[in-house]
Amino acid sequence: MNDQQLMAPDKPLKLRWLMVSFAFFATVLNYVHRLSFNYLSADGELRKLIPDDAFGYIGTAFFVAYMLSNAFSGFVIDKLGTRIGYSLCMAFWTTAGLVHAFAITPLQFGICRFFLGIGEAGNWPAAIKLTGEWFPPHERSTASGIFNSGSALGAIIVPPLIAYMGTRYGWQSTFIILGVFGYLWLAVFWFSYYTPGRVANESKARVIPPLKLLKTRFVSMFLLAKIFIEPIWYFVTFWIGRYLVDVHHWDLKMIGWYAMIPFIMADVGNIAGGYFTQFIIKKGVPIPKARKIAIGLSGAIMGFSLLLGPFVITTPMTALIIFGLAGFGYTSYTANALAIPGDVVPKSSAASAWGLACIGNGIGGAIFQSLSGITLKSVSKSHDYTTAYNILFLGFGALVIIGILIMLFGMGPYTRNQELDDYAHAPTDPAPALAV
Repeated sequence: MNDQQLMAPDKPLKLRWLMVSFAFFATVLNYVHRLSFNYLSADGELRKLIPDDAFGYIGTAFFVAYMLSNAFSGFVIDKLGTRIGYSLCMAFWTTAGLVHAFAITPLQFGICRFFLGIGEAGNWPAAIKLTGEWFPPHERSTASGIFNSGSALGAIIVPPLIAYMGTRYGWQSTFIILGVFGYLWLAVFWFSYYTPGRVANESKARVIPPLKLLKTRFVSMFLLAKIFIEPIWYFVTFWIGRYLVDVHHWDLKMIGWYAMIPFIMADVGNIAGGYFTQFIIKKGVPIPKARKIAIGLSGAIMGFSLLLGPFVITTPMTALIIFGLAGFGYTSYTANALAIPGDVVPKSSAASAWGLACIGNGIGGAIFQSLSGITLKSVSKSHDYTTAYNILFLGFGALVIIGILIMLFGMGPYTRNQELDDYAHAPTDPAPALAV
């Protein structure tokens, strides 16, 4: 099979935009479930139950689970296939989100967040497998940007949605209502999705064992880079509500109206980052070079906006713009990062490669969520919240620069790994294969 065949205008392939819409809406729901707790606990009844350090530890519970899940979720999805694997992920995290309604202590919320992280980690490996099955290489960054824009859209709609639902129905009912939407997606996806016939055999090639993937320079350095890059997005999404309360003294209603601004900017980054790469590829830039150019530009926007934050933020609006620029840089980076596994590893193991790399998400998230909470609690007592958050802006800005440098110079070329390709398409050994 070649790229021209994948682009053939027959009926199944015309449905590729419909199929990627499933991944888009799943990602929206993923972020709605992920962030609803953060906003509900920023002010009001839950804020009294969950102080800053407890909030940081609860975030750590989520990311520890996220890390553990990424170690196996991609491999499981590659084994089970997109339809079954994606469905299991949605069912698991939707149920975990709904159970939040019955928690009443920080420990119980931490347990709920742990199980939410176990389920949610599978969304991106499953979505990458979906786009790999339906899209040719030159369209994958655009398709990845489209489905990943669901994360920013979810972040956009959460503040007003949660402000309305939380004040009108209460936080317990809010978690239950959000769970219903996840089950609706599950029902529609289950009866609609299929793998196109032309790539079914390729997608069912040998799945490369996780340890074999981890031993490659590409996956191991990708994992390392993500430890430094991914916490930037978690800083923007997890802490913006508390930042607006602590520094600018906003209430949940004000947050609901204005906190969407950074995520609108981030949503533009998803599409712009993916399309920019597709555009320069069409102009003759080789795909690997185009990916690195886009990642470098995105990382510069992300990192330098955060580093400049303490020096330019004077009002809530300038703070929202800084958060927005960081979000724009992150999502434009992600649109390209999501496409890279499909360039380097066989389709049968693309989800596994992304999942393993995303162990770095969990490691970085767990470490820096805890450190953020500890920093805010200690510095705000000795100085004030403005100083405490300025330290976070500078720290996260430095982290992303380190991570992007690893992406550009540590991972090697973004080209097909011939050794992995040969392994995936080699005749199956009838003897039990225990070695990795």
